[in-house]
Amino acid sequence: MTPEAQAFIVFSAGMLLLMGIGLNMAFALVLTGAGMAWTLDFWDTQLLAQNLVAGVDSFPLLAVPFFILAGELMNSGGISRRIIDMAQAWVGHIRGGLGFVAIGAAVLMASMSGSALADTAALATILLPMMKRQGYPMHTSAGLIASGGIIAPIIPPSMPFVIYGVTTNTSISSLFLSGIVPGLIMGIGLIVAWKLQLRDMDLPQGEKLPLIERLHATRKAFWAMLMPLIIIGGMKTGIFTPTEAAVVAAFYALVVALVIHREMKLMEIHEVLVRAAKTTAVVMFLCAGAQVASYMITLADLPTVLTGWLGPLVESPRVLMAVMMITLVLIGTALDLTPTILIFAPVMLPIAVKAGIDPVYFGLMFVLNGAIGLITPPVGTVLNVVAGVGRLSMHQVIKGVNPFLVTYLIILTAFVLFPQIVTAPVAWMR
Repeated sequence: MTPEAQAFIVFSAGMLLLMGIGLNMAFALVLTGAGMAWTLDFWDTQLLAQNLVAGVDSFPLLAVPFFILAGELMNSGGISRRIIDMAQAWVGHIRGGLGFVAIGAAVLMASMSGSALADTAALATILLPMMKRQGYPMHTSAGLIASGGIIAPIIPPSMPFVIYGVTTNTSISSLFLSGIVPGLIMGIGLIVAWKLQLRDMDLPQGEKLPLIERLHATRKAFWAMLMPLIIIGGMKTGIFTPTEAAVVAAFYALVVALVIHREMKLMEIHEVLVRAAKTTAVVMFLCAGAQVASYMITLADLPTVLTGWLGPLVESPRVLMAVMMITLVLIGTALDLTPTILIFAPVMLPIAVKAGIDPVYFGLMFVLNGAIGLITPPVGTVLNVVAGVGRLSMHQVIKGVNPFLVTYLIILTAFVLFPQIVTAPVAWMR
């Protein structure tokens, strides 16, 4: 058996074993990388340390902590709540209106934070108690909120797009542009799925608010609505880069929370910074560990091995995309979005490019597939967030999310069959 084949066995078997015993993903990546280095007779502790540092020594990755901080400031400073209040003022009176509120708020909040977990936690904390009081089925409500939360990694600004762009050397600005239309399509898909679910629910129709009250709620959300315009507009016009946009987002959220809304005090900033730092540490340690594994994967030439396996499909780009998407759906049941990007994106992208697939389109599809994995059992981190906030069993949440999961898989299939849905808007916006 060749050293390359041995390295592949060490990597795949090692990851499965370490994940099976519940070891932290970052440590699993470091250990499998070290195991591959030993197998390839390339063992050098200094080299391992250098790769750990190189994994986080990247200017574009600075966007991650600032987007995380922006999300925390949004939730603490009342920005998220005002978005939800505005959505409720306009569509809350419709039968099943709180579901439409959840979808609208999810799309709007996705254009501000880029974090599925932060958006889901904010939506679940505010809306689930309201849905329970009004007699909504809790499992369906929780499934809808979880499904809405994963729009955040698709609509810019998106932290997964930043990580993907850094990992694969793909334009982050182009990735951001590629997510706008698919993110809106995801929202429309949820609206259709929710309407179908409403046929089996006996829910009362609320009282329509006067126009003056709806305009008042919109006015209160003005500063929140301005945030995505500043971020996306600034990047589109070239005023600042995606990394600088993250800093602008965090600073803007801080000013709005402290000066305009005045819902956060100076003494609360420390707690917000600590929460953001803890989340950042988890993501950055994953990036560091993935760099070790990625370096050894490159040394073992595993992308070439994988290309040899998939070689016959290179001549059929759509079939190749379908096979890779099915593979990623299966991977998403066991891995979170960030490690999926860090481990598999550098391996799969060269194969896609060789088949003539647009790298930005592939990046969007890769992240979309990974985002769907956030609501795919048994791991499904977003499912865990909703279950924890709503004090529901995992079984209930999984049951409620299934109709919306099917909707997303249909959308994913449509994007595979008709890539122009993604590529044409990007070409126009460029």
